[in-house]
Amino acid sequence: MKYNTRNYDYLIVGAGPFGSVFAHEAAKRGKRILILEKRAHIGGNMHTHKEHGINVHDYGAHIFHTNNQEIWNYINQFSEFNGYINQVVANYQGELYNLPFNMNTFYQIWGVKTPTEAAQKIEEQKKQVGSKGAPQNLEEQAIHLIGTDIYQKLIKGYTEKQWGRAATELPPFIIRRLPVRFTYDNNYFNHRYQGIPVDGYTKIFEKMLASEKIDIQLDTDFFADQTGYLTEFPRIIYTGMIDRFFDYKYGELEYRSLRFETQIVDVDNVQGNAVINYTDSETPYTRIMEWKHFDQQGESGKSVLTTEYPQAWDRKKEAYYPVNDARNMTLFKRYRKAANQLEKVIFGGRLGNYQYYDMDQVIHAALQLVKKEFACEGY
Repeated sequence: MKYNTRNYDYLIVGAGPFGSVFAHEAAKRGKRILILEKRAHIGGNMHTHKEHGINVHDYGAHIFHTNNQEIWNYINQFSEFNGYINQVVANYQGELYNLPFNMNTFYQIWGVKTPTEAAQKIEEQKKQVGSKGAPQNLEEQAIHLIGTDIYQKLIKGYTEKQWGRAATELPPFIIRRLPVRFTYDNNYFNHRYQGIPVDGYTKIFEKMLASEKIDIQLDTDFFADQTGYLTEFPRIIYTGMIDRFFDYKYGELEYRSLRFETQIVDVDNVQGNAVINYTDSETPYTRIMEWKHFDQQGESGKSVLTTEYPQAWDRKKEAYYPVNDARNMTLFKRYRKAANQLEKVIFGGRLGNYQYYDMDQVIHAALQLVKKEFACEGY
């Protein structure tokens, strides 16, 4: 079977943000592109759809946030954004706390009212545990940053559910950038630009890929004939799992997966907040999103909620989070070395690079590749 029927310049495997941004920019430069997508839709994990006029995120909450004005301007050419600010509430055994950790949280837990009192409380708890030098695991890192009370109530259970292992078995860097604020500020992100597209993310991808030079084949598995595709196309952008590309020849990289349960209810407002995290270890899920609170759209008397369950990954499930511990990073380096030896294939995105990216980071990486790929054409 012949695949390159239109003299395509690029084959892009995956219609997520990395592949879509590259396709859009390549098409602007006159290149002809074929995109293969194994799912039945474009947009990757950013895909959204409407239920009763409410924008539902199909793969968990996606709030766009960045300090990069170039990236903010870039994404805004495809959609108006609503300025949504993420203010998460944590539920620990029925007790409610504000996230990220700030003066509201410290008051709720300890009753302290000033930054000095909060800092003293954290220092007291750190001293009670005792210093063992540089933190060696996530538990030690969290206590070093925030003390024992907040760690036990708001970090330990949630994190162990998310990663499927004890906090003492997780590397400290996972929580090294934990936001801790000594102000009364519930804004989850510190970024200058924040929001959600008013028409949902799928509309962005539809506009990105609306070029006569871009063809898309949904429900199409690159691995059904990997050799054939590699033979026919002069250049390939691959955004899938890097270990899958090499048929796991060095072994499987480890990932965490997610499962979502969505329900429509005949109530305007169920939980009073867009995101509530469940931080105890007994509750099997990590968070519930109520989508109406993200953009205040939709029919009255209706609401849509999605519950997120972490789960172990296997080859039948979607890979969401790379487990970047020492064993997996050593294995990834072997795959990265093999990838670098392929002249016509470029690996991109979170799965191709075995790295968790925020949305702005994915777009930035794709645009950097565009600059590199078309440098001789004046970008």
